Amino acid sequence: MIARAEAGPARRLVVLRHAKSAWPLGVADHERPLAPRGLRDAPAAGRAHAEARCLPDLTLCSTAVRARRTGELAAAQWDTAPPLRLDGRLYGADVPELLAVVREVPDAVRTLLLIGHNPGLEELVLELAGDGRGDALDDVRTKFPTSAVAILDWHGADWGELAPGAALLTDMLVPRGRVPD
Repeated sequence: MIARAEAGPARRLVVLRHAKSAWPLGVADHERPLAPRGLRDAPAAGRAHAEARCLPDLTLCSTAVRARRTGELAAAQWDTAPPLRLDGRLYGADVPELLAVVREVPDAVRTLLLIGHNPGLEELVLELAGDGRGDALDDVRTKFPTSAVAILDWHGADWGELAPGAALLTDMLVPRGRVPD
């Protein structure tokens, strides 16, 4: 298990796209499970959070099976999992909907993990980071694949102030799990 790191002075939004999902016949989109690769990558995403020193105080997660399972497998890598709140508004959400959910987060939360879906998450990261430059931003502009983790820092007094262009994208990670020997 990995211990929780102390959060820095800035607020941090960690955006995690759900791990690779399966497409079983006859299963509704909301109920799709993780594919074998997703089952390997989701724990790797949890380890990447710890290595990047961005363990959350709260996780907001889509109600879709693949997002919930990603969150469970990632959090299993930490000594103490943060509270997890499922929010149906995150399923298929666009940027205004995602921002509305984030802006409701209590002020006591310094690091927030948001687990959901594309294209909304990718568009949220790009909108919050604004016209910035850097390798991480270029990577997101190219592709925000399954299990991708975007780390955004900003110095707002509370989550209700989070606005387009207000954050700095400090890192973009694409953790991949090992195939068992």
